[in-house]
Amino acid sequence: MPGDDLTGPQALRIDVVYVDGVYALVALVGRLDAVEAPRARRVLEDASVSAASRLTVDLTDVDFVDSAGLAVLARARRDRALVGGSVTLIRPRSDDAMRVFRLTQFDQIFVMRDAADEAER
Repeated sequence: MPGDDLTGPQALRIDVVYVDGVYALVALVGRLDAVEAPRARRVLEDASVSAASRLTVDLTDVDFVDSAGLAVLARARRDRALVGGSVTLIRPRSDDAMRVFRLTQFDQIFVMRDAADEAER
């Protein structure tokens, strides 16, 4: 699953950037929508990624998110919380994508950081 390839012009690119027993960083590029959500969920539930108690999902280059995409992120958050872990999201640059987080108040339930903040860690 690491480095999942782009499968079409609108497809979501998924890169498992880093993973160890404690921390995983997964970067998404494109549309996190109903078509792509099942594949994103499979990557986040992959044994190597799900074993890490701290997950960061980089949404910097996600330009669209729908309810199915939000559900994938919410499930990842719930799964990590059940084992005492955490999920941090790196904010999308796209105003349209970020608007979805604000309207649903997901920006209030997730820890969200700017890409620059994460680079300093």
